[in-house]
Amino acid sequence: MHDLAHTPHREHHFESTETVRDIVIGLSDGLTVPFALAAGLSGAVANAHLVVLAGLAEIAAGSIAMGLGGYLAARGDAEHYASELAREQDEIVNKPQAEAEEIYDIFRQYSVPREAATPVLHALQQNPAAFIDFMMRFELGLEAPAENRAHRSALTIAVSYIAGGFVPLLPYMLVADNFLALKLSVVITLIALAGFGAIKGRLVGTGALRSAIQTTLIGGAAAAAAYALARALNHA
Repeated sequence: MHDLAHTPHREHHFESTETVRDIVIGLSDGLTVPFALAAGLSGAVANAHLVVLAGLAEIAAGSIAMGLGGYLAARGDAEHYASELAREQDEIVNKPQAEAEEIYDIFRQYSVPREAATPVLHALQQNPAAFIDFMMRFELGLEAPAENRAHRSALTIAVSYIAGGFVPLLPYMLVADNFLALKLSVVITLIALAGFGAIKGRLVGTGALRSAIQTTLIGGAAAAAAYALARALNHA
């Protein structure tokens, strides 16, 4: 019989939260903004071709803007991490006693007494790289950004925006009647939001059904608000 006592314990955790966040940002905006634009125009112009052209132009502009925003945000995070890393490296060398007290303060938050934390402090002092990493994680709450994070974030958000944007536009590409295309666009956009929410919930472990309902309600509300604004501006 297999000895369960010697079976290694493995925990499976989802570790791509930043990628999921980028996909959520790009896809949710891609589903709602082009939908609102197309829906608003569908009542103002009779030609579905014009609605599609306007939607495609918005997808192009929106994906570039969203991708650039993701790139700048990721670059800002990386620059902030580099700045704090340099400061910690300097303090460990020039302010060792202050850094030691910060180690004790960190362990005190977890109800670890000073005498129990002292051996850990001595071990970290023998390994400066580990000491710095420990302080970055537990004092500042910062994780080292992945290599090329800014470029990957920009690409992920932009591609997700494009993919989301084509969903509400698809009926206008296939149906000549703008009103019918609008109804179909509403249906497939809500289905896409629900499907995306379910996948996201399964990946991050929050529950497929709960995430699907949450994403549909939030995305649907955002799309409805944007649609109402677009219609109001068209009739102004």
